[in-house]
Amino acid sequence: MGILPENDDLTSPAFKRLGQFVRQQRQQWTTQTNVANLEVFERELHQHMMVLERELIAEELARYDVDEEAVEVEGTVYRYTLTSSETYLSAAGPVTVERHLYRPAGRSSKSICPLELRAGIIGGLFTPRAARQGAFVVAHLTPREAAALFGEIGGMNPSASSLDRLPKELSPHWEAQREAWEAALRVTETVPSEATVLSLSLDGVMAPMKEAGRVEKRSQPDKQASGPAGYREVGCGTLSLYDAHGQRLVTIRYGRMPETKKTTLCAQLEAEAQSILALRPDLKIVKLADGAKENWRFLDHLDLGLSADQQGQAEPPVSIVDFCHAADHLKKACDAIWPDDPVKSKAKFVCLRTLLKEKKGGVDLVIRSLKHHFSRARGQRRKRIGSELTYFRNQQPRMQYTAYLAQGWPIASGVVEAACKTLVTQRLKRSGMAWGQDGGQAILTLRSLIQSNRWDPAWTLLSSDFRKLVKVVETRHDPLSSAQETLARPEARSDSGNIRSYHSLPLAV
Repeated sequence: MGILPENDDLTSPAFKRLGQFVRQQRQQWTTQTNVANLEVFERELHQHMMVLERELIAEELARYDVDEEAVEVEGTVYRYTLTSSETYLSAAGPVTVERHLYRPAGRSSKSICPLELRAGIIGGLFTPRAARQGAFVVAHLTPREAAALFGEIGGMNPSASSLDRLPKELSPHWEAQREAWEAALRVTETVPSEATVLSLSLDGVMAPMKEAGRVEKRSQPDKQASGPAGYREVGCGTLSLYDAHGQRLVTIRYGRMPETKKTTLCAQLEAEAQSILALRPDLKIVKLADGAKENWRFLDHLDLGLSADQQGQAEPPVSIVDFCHAADHLKKACDAIWPDDPVKSKAKFVCLRTLLKEKKGGVDLVIRSLKHHFSRARGQRRKRIGSELTYFRNQQPRMQYTAYLAQGWPIASGVVEAACKTLVTQRLKRSGMAWGQDGGQAILTLRSLIQSNRWDPAWTLLSSDFRKLVKVVETRHDPLSSAQETLARPEARSDSGNIRSYHSLPLAV
C-alpha cells in the first residue's frame, strides 16, 4: 500500500509559501506608510490556505490506496491491472493522487479503484465533503448558479455539468435504501413534550415535465381540458406538531414527483404518523387539506398504527377542509351571485367569510344563503352558484371552524401550501425548466431533507453507502488458483488468514 511520506516538521512547499506570505504581509506594515488592502489580503490568504489544504488532503487520500495483487469487494475478486493518476475534487479544490486499478475476470468487465471505494468518492470525482457542499447548494440553486457561487467563494470550482450530475449520482442510493433510511432518521427523533396536536396535510402542484413524461390534456365530450399540456402534479405532504396554544413546533416535509395516487408520498406520511404516535398516542390527529377527492381518499383511510386499546382511549381524528380554500370558493360564489356589482360582491363575501369562521354553524348559514340565490338564478349564473353550493354541501362536516378554533386546532393548510412553493415551485418551475422523473426526484429528496432539518443524519447515511470494504486476497504461490480457491471456500479463507481487510476509515463530515 503506497502512502506519501510523513511530514511531521511541516516543511511542505505549501506551508513554506504560507509562512513567507504571512511574514511579507507583516513586513509591509513596518516599512510602508500606505494601509494594505484588506480584501486583497483575505483573498491571497485564502488561496494559500487552500493550497495547503489540498496538499494535506492529497496526502490523506493516498493512504486509502491499495497496492496488492488481488482484492475482493462484495464477494468478487479483482486483480491488479495498472497504476494511474487521477484528479478528484475536494472542498479546497482539485487534488491529484496515484491509485491502483483492479479488474475481475472477463474482457468486458469494469475496473474498480479501491481508493475510491474506501474513501467514499462520489461520482468518480467528489470527495465526501465536496459532494455534501455541492449537493446542498445545488438543492437550492441551478447548477450554473451554484458553479458561479463556488467560484465567488473560492476553494473548489466545480463545473455546472458536474453539479448537475451530482444529485443524480446520490438519488439512486437514497431510493434503494429509502424506507430503511427514513426509518433510521425517525428513530433518532423525539416528540416535544409540549406537543398536543399532530396535523397531516396532502397537496400537489403542477410542474413542467420533459417530453417523455408529458401528458397532453385533451377535452372529453363532457369535460373541459384542465392543466397546461406538459405539466403533471408533484405531490407534497407535511406532518406538523402543535402545542396547546396552536404554535407549530416541528414540521416534516416530503415531495415526490408525479405518481399514480401519490402512492409513495402517502406511504411516507403514514409511516411518519405511525412513528410519532408510537411515542405519543395521546396526540390529537388533525387531517387538513383542500377539498380534492384524491387527498381525502388517503386521509380518510389513514392507518395510524394504533392498537385497539389505543384507538379506544384516544380521541377520534378530526378532518378539516382548509379555510383558505373554502374562502376561495365562497368568493367565487359571491362573484357569481353579484357579477355586475363587485363592491357588493366583496362586502357580502367578507360578511359570509366571517360567519363561516366565527359563527357556530356558520357553514349552515353559508349553504342557506347560497341555496337561496341558487333558486333565483338562471343560466350560467345558476350553474356557477350550484357548483359552489355543491362544494359546501359536500365539505360541510369538515367546516366547523368555530369549534376547531375553540380547541386550538389549525384550520388552514398554509404549511403544505408553503411546502408546494418552497419544495417545488421555487426550484423546479423556473424559466425554461422541464424535468424528468429521476432528475426532479433527486432535487426534491435533497430539499425535503434540508427543510425537515434532517440533512446532517441523512448525509451520514447517504455518504456511507459509497464506502465499501476492500479485502486483500493473498496470492503467494499460484495467484489465479489461490484466488479461485478462496472464492470457492469462503470458510477456509477466513480461517487460513489468506484474506485481510482494508477497512473504510471514519468519514469526516
